[in-house]
Order: sequence, then structure tokens, then C-alpha cells
Amino acid sequence: MIPKEVAKIIEALDEKKAVNIQLLDMRDIVSYTDYVLICTATSTTHSGALMDHVEESVKEEIKPIYRNNTKDKTWLILDYGDIIVHVFAESARLYYDLERLWGDAKRLNWGKS
Repeated sequence: MIPKEVAKIIEALDEKKAVNIQLLDMRDIVSYTDYVLICTATSTTHSGALMDHVEESVKEEIKPIYRNNTKDKTWLILDYGDIIVHVFAESARLYYDLERLWGDAKRLNWGKS
């Protein structure tokens, strides 16, 4: 069962057309977070819109403890403690390849593939 906050974040990403959303269960892998969400944005404008929409969608339930705002917007992070959201430009996602880095993490099905 996916926690409701995670489900709301996925819904927000999906509503704004994030590409290739992946949900990783990190509970048996690391101690600093429970879930990692990774997705791709199609432009820098899209990256910012995804981040803003996620924050707006869950602001009543949780607040981020960290949000980076790099100028080039190739890798944006929203850290909610138990949930970390990574929004990548396609080139940055391929370069950093977090799915391979956390290859031991269980991939959770959130409803779309």
C-alpha cells in the first residue's frame, strides 16, 4: 500500500504530464528516506511547473524540508524527509541514472507504467 502523500505526489506529477514516473521503495536500502520518486520533465518550464504543482498539491499534509532551485533546472529536488522527488531533464536523468544507482530498491507499481 502506497502512503497517501506519495499517491498525491504521483497524481500531481501525472496531472502535469511528467514523463516516466518511477517509484522506488527505499525502506530496506537507506535510513534517510522511505520513498524516492523520479521523473523526467520535457523543458525547464515544465520542471518548474512540476515542482510547484507537487508542493501545492500536498501543502496541507506535508512541507518540504529542502527544495533546490538550480538555474538550469536539469535536476530539481523536493525533499519531504520520508519522500524525495527528483525531477530531471532527460539528459541529466540518463547521466545520473539513479534507477541503476539504487538498483536494489523495489520498484512499486503506482498504476501506470
